[in-house]
Amino acid sequence: MTNAKNPVLETQRNDPSFANAYQELKWRGLVQNSTDEESIETALAGSPITFYAGFDPTAASLHLGHLVQLLTMRRLQLAGHKPLALVGGSTGLIGDPRPTSERTLNTPEVVAGWVDSLSRQIRHYVDMDGAEGAQMVNNLDWTEGISAIEFLRDIGKHFRIGTMIKKDIVAKRLNSDDGISYTEFSYQILQGYDFLQLYRQYGCTLQFGGSDQWGNLTSGTDLVRKAEGAAVHALSTPLIANSDGTKFGKSEGNAVWLDSELTSPYTFYQFWLNQADADVINRLKVFTFRSREEIDQLERAVESEPFRREAQRTLAWDVTCLVHGEEAAQRAIAAAEALFGKGDIADVDERTLAAIAAELPTADLPADEATPVRILHDTGLVKGRGEARRAVQQGGAYINNRQVEDAETAVGHDEWLHGQYLLVRRGKKSLAVVRRAPSA
Repeated sequence: MTNAKNPVLETQRNDPSFANAYQELKWRGLVQNSTDEESIETALAGSPITFYAGFDPTAASLHLGHLVQLLTMRRLQLAGHKPLALVGGSTGLIGDPRPTSERTLNTPEVVAGWVDSLSRQIRHYVDMDGAEGAQMVNNLDWTEGISAIEFLRDIGKHFRIGTMIKKDIVAKRLNSDDGISYTEFSYQILQGYDFLQLYRQYGCTLQFGGSDQWGNLTSGTDLVRKAEGAAVHALSTPLIANSDGTKFGKSEGNAVWLDSELTSPYTFYQFWLNQADADVINRLKVFTFRSREEIDQLERAVESEPFRREAQRTLAWDVTCLVHGEEAAQRAIAAAEALFGKGDIADVDERTLAAIAAELPTADLPADEATPVRILHDTGLVKGRGEARRAVQQGGAYINNRQVEDAETAVGHDEWLHGQYLLVRRGKKSLAVVRRAPSA
């Protein structure tokens, strides 16, 4: 899918809210720090400027943290400004310092593959056509041929160690047991050099990124000022957190990826559907293109009728359509309804069933041992086999949404969904999945 064909983004072209792009970003909670708020607002309200955001290839896919930057990029593009989407072919080889320890360095071949993968993903979220069409850039293009001596003489001379070690992330690492290598310490110089090159080549005057990147962002503005005597600017977006303080988009250390092979559309949809009432309005502001009036209306619905979860359903629909397309969003909804008997579970595709199985209690049983009693007991829906038999006798046990009548007869071979799965339900809400295991 090309970005210009993304229907969710295309519908926003004439949205009047983009007339004052900076105030729109602030209302959506997308501004935490800025080098000069008044200058940035004036620039974004005037003639088109060129701006950039960077994405390092540290994995094969972008995740929800990157989506914040992609949608911010799109908002500024809709306001008439030109995006440069930088994928860090060189910075990805170095690694942005983490708060805890050194990154594992990946091979040039792996990083190059991830550069291609991320570049394809980015094109889905910004328009590559027209006068303000986005342009992909790779910082390996201007760093690969520079020698260490040139880099130290021409770029390194503009950086002061005292300033560099005061950067938050560097300071944390210096005070840790492991410290920080010169490799990762130099990262901020490379990112600053990116801004200088983009200023020189494209007239780029604004960079933005997550607030954890603020030290790197200002390295760029400082370098352009020192090397070119020019004023350029940076702003940072807040790191999105849940109302309870936990990091948004993480569940037991696992990111929510934008690649459907890594996070299925069903799992993606459910993630947004399960947002807390205290968080959902902020999510709508950051991750959707709903207008202020629409979001205000949804906020009133959260306050007056939270049980309807209208805001969550709107959020899940909008973001899933944006990332995976309307058809995938519809399939995710259909699958969720089928779990509780509101649709035919046999119509759910195998990949979605695998995603469902990953989120529900599961048991592995050979087909000839998959009796309702074993199924209910082994999946943990009942505590004992006697309780399993009573559940069947009382009409409260279902397999593939079919009420079970015989507790001891193994499920027929033709009942296994895609030959691999059984959906088990006790009562109205207790669900589990059986996966078919090889016969002994």
